[in-house]
Amino acid sequence: MTNFVLHPQLEQDSELVTELVLCSVRLINDANYPWLILVPRVANISDVIDLSDAQQQRLWQESARVSRALKYLFTPDKLNIAALGNMVPQLHLHHIVRYQNDVSWPKPIWGQVASKAYSEVQLTKQVNLIQTEIEARRDK
Repeated sequence: MTNFVLHPQLEQDSELVTELVLCSVRLINDANYPWLILVPRVANISDVIDLSDAQQQRLWQESARVSRALKYLFTPDKLNIAALGNMVPQLHLHHIVRYQNDVSWPKPIWGQVASKAYSEVQLTKQVNLIQTEIEARRDK
């Protein structure tokens, strides 16, 4: 997707998990929650409606695939999906695994507690686990 550049804040805060047809799937480096973002590799967009109809359909298909992988791996009480963009204008879709006993429940995660970075070993393990499950769902 021509001229696409990942926003520096997203690059700093996350690790690449895999590339889908439209989106990069990235793990947010916060061990408080299993938390992925999908970033459509389309330049200069900030809202879902900035995508073509076909791209919007692809985004929702990829979101569903990632959501199923997260639900399978982590059996959350709730899976939150949101596209806010208040701090980073580049379109990205959050997929956040929530549990009734997590540090922020039942409130939104933003501004509740300080993020807790994964160790290098934990980060690699988490990326590999999620990548394997998403890749296994390629044709499902």
